[in-house]
Amino acid sequence: MGNIDWKKLREEAKKRETLSLKEEKWTNRIVKFIILGITITLLLTMGGFYWYYSQSLKPVNLDNSEKVEVTVPIGSSSSDIANLLKENNLIKNAEIFRFYMRSKNLSDLQAGTYEFSQTMDADQIIEQLKAGGKPVFVDVDKKITVIEGMQVKDIAKLVSENTSITEEEFLKTVNDETFIDSLITKFPSLMEGIKEHEGVRYILEGYLYPATYDYIAGMSANELITKMVETANLRFQEVREQVDVHWMTYHQILTLASIVEREGVTDDDRAMIAGVFFNRLEAGMPIQSDITVLYALDKHKEFVTIEDTQVDSPYNLYMYNGLTPGPINSPSMSAIQAVLNPTWNDYYYFVADLDTGDIYYSATIEEHDALVEEYVNKRQESIERAQSENENESESPETTTLSPENEETMPEVVDESSE
Repeated sequence: MGNIDWKKLREEAKKRETLSLKEEKWTNRIVKFIILGITITLLLTMGGFYWYYSQSLKPVNLDNSEKVEVTVPIGSSSSDIANLLKENNLIKNAEIFRFYMRSKNLSDLQAGTYEFSQTMDADQIIEQLKAGGKPVFVDVDKKITVIEGMQVKDIAKLVSENTSITEEEFLKTVNDETFIDSLITKFPSLMEGIKEHEGVRYILEGYLYPATYDYIAGMSANELITKMVETANLRFQEVREQVDVHWMTYHQILTLASIVEREGVTDDDRAMIAGVFFNRLEAGMPIQSDITVLYALDKHKEFVTIEDTQVDSPYNLYMYNGLTPGPINSPSMSAIQAVLNPTWNDYYYFVADLDTGDIYYSATIEEHDALVEEYVNKRQESIERAQSENENESESPETTTLSPENEETMPEVVDESSE
């Protein structure tokens, strides 16, 4: 066995140990760099996601405040709502919005019609959804009651509030000539000559009989209006014999009845008022009904002014003699019977006490003016005093009624109930 070089062995061992330590250090460094890299990547990814998440909940466009109407159907889930908002470009990301809603444990979001804008962030939209919007209309079977004296536009509003038929659709249908032709075919005696009257605002005004109707979900405007005209035809047939011997056409009878409908309340008063109107027509006097002026103005108000009575409309029976081009509302059978069977009298004027509802008649303008002073002007003066006591700066002038004899000295306001 030869001599061992221990010195050399120690040096080689030292070199190997040093090399091993260096490799371990580098390995540790590499591991640390990998861990650091992974950590940084995760942090960057999380930061990017958080940034994207927060940005997705911010307003779509702060410069666009235009309102967007959105209807959330009954039974909509959070996903449905999120998708609906995204379709209307009101949120940036539907999935993130849905996740955000769920993170807030929202379960009380309400169906309805809402108005949002692109300036709203997620929290503002959610708060509005929680508050609720306009109720969602559900088309169901209903009963629609047309009240005596309702105008076509009022019936259209009533129908739109209770059915899927819009006001615009209803009003368009009552003037649709093709539809009117179909009604003429179905109800020829009732609808005779209905398209021949010039200046009529709504062709079917007065022909939608006041009654309660069954609306079936999904029913069209044509179908509902046809039912109303059908009822008008049934009631017309009940008085057909009286109409056939009358000197007026049924259209004229309906027209005068629609005025009588609003001027009187009881059967007796309506019959008396019809008699007064016939006396004025026979004498060549204008009917001078404030009801017709209001229809010409297309508005409701308590007092009719001198300016109102000067509106140039065939419906203004202060300006024109005779009758209006057609009915101004849907008269009741009470008003129709009043015209068919008036209480004949010698009166040319009448005035109503608005406090009691009593109607006072007179044969001369002097008697009429005295009644107006008693039941209209004094009432108006009382109203003015009450307004003055309440420090109301607006003062109403004296009120009275119009007649051919006093037109030159007409006051500024004409009481609606006086003739």
